[in-house]
Amino acid sequence: MSAKNAKRFMKALTAAALVTATMVGVAACGSQVSTPQAADSSAHAPDITEAQEKAIRKSVLDVLDTADNAKSPDGLSARVTGPALEVRTSELSIAQATGSIDPKATIPKDIAQTIIPTQSGWPRSIFSITTTTQDQQSKRLLVLNQADPRSNYKLWGVVRLFQGAKLPEFAIPSIGSSMGSLDDSGLVLSPQETVDAYADVLSHGQESKDFSKFDGDFFRDDLAKLSATVQQGMERNHGTQTQTFTPVKDQIAVMRSTEGGDLVVAQINSEWTRSAGEGRESQPASDAERALFGQNQTTSTMKVTYVNVVAFYVPPADSGKKVKAVGADRQPIKVEAI
Repeated sequence: MSAKNAKRFMKALTAAALVTATMVGVAACGSQVSTPQAADSSAHAPDITEAQEKAIRKSVLDVLDTADNAKSPDGLSARVTGPALEVRTSELSIAQATGSIDPKATIPKDIAQTIIPTQSGWPRSIFSITTTTQDQQSKRLLVLNQADPRSNYKLWGVVRLFQGAKLPEFAIPSIGSSMGSLDDSGLVLSPQETVDAYADVLSHGQESKDFSKFDGDFFRDDLAKLSATVQQGMERNHGTQTQTFTPVKDQIAVMRSTEGGDLVVAQINSEWTRSAGEGRESQPASDAERALFGQNQTTSTMKVTYVNVVAFYVPPADSGKKVKAVGADRQPIKVEAI
C-alpha cells in the first residue's frame, strides 16, 4: 500500500470510529416516556419522595459539575460509582487532553419521569429519565444506587435513550415500583439471561444462538456499520480486527413495570483489537482514543477497552414479544499497544 493510500485508510478508520462516540445520542430525541400508573396498594410504601429524589439528583449533578469544570475526576467517587464512574473518569481524562468535555456527557437537570422503588432493604435503586438536552440530544436514563442505609445515593449508570424507544409503564412515584432481581421469572428471558445473550449477539452477530431472541436496535446497527467500514480498510492492508463483549458481574439494575416486564440496565465491557498488517503501525482510531493513548509508542496491534451501558425492555413470557434494547452508551476507557 502506498503512503498516500495508507494515510487515506487511517482517515477512514478515524471517521468510522467517531460514529461510535455519537451514534446513540444524536438519534434519540423521540423516545417515549410512559405515563405513570397506579400499582397494588398493598405494596410497601416508598421510602423516598419526589422531593428527596430531586435533592439526591442535584447533589450528584453538583459533584459532576465540579469535576467537569476542573476537568478532574477527583472527588467523583463520593457520588458516582460503577460504570458511570469509569465512563466519566475517561471523559474527564480526554477533556484534559482536548480542552473540553464531550457534549454527550451532558446530563440535563430536569426530568420527565422518576421511578421510585418500594424496596425496603438494600441495595436499592432509583431510575430517573431526564428531559432532552438544550441542543436536543436524547433523554438520559439515570440509575442512582444506594448500597446501604448509611451510604449516599450514587450515580451508577447513564444511558442515552434511542429515537422512538418506548419504555414500559411504571407506578406513580408516591406509590412506587418494585425492584426486580437477576433471576426474575415470567419473562421472555431473566435479566441475567438477557445480558448474557445480548453480549453473545454483539460478539457473534447472526451466528449467535441467541440472535432471534432480540428485536433490532440502533446500537447493534451502528456497531455493525462501524465494523464493516473498518473492515474494508483493514482488508486493503491485510489487517484484522476483532471485538469481544463480556457482561460485568453484578453490574445490573432491574425495575419491574406494571405491564409485567422488566426494565434492565447493565454494563457490558468490550475489547476492540486492531492489527494494521504488512508491518505497519496501528494508530488510535478517534480523538478520544488518541487522547487516552497519549504519547505512548505504537506497535502493529492496538487494543481498546470500552464500557458499554445498555438498557433493555424484557417483556412477559406470554407477550409474544422479543427483548429490545431501548438505549445505550459507549465509551473507550483504555487504549494500549500490544
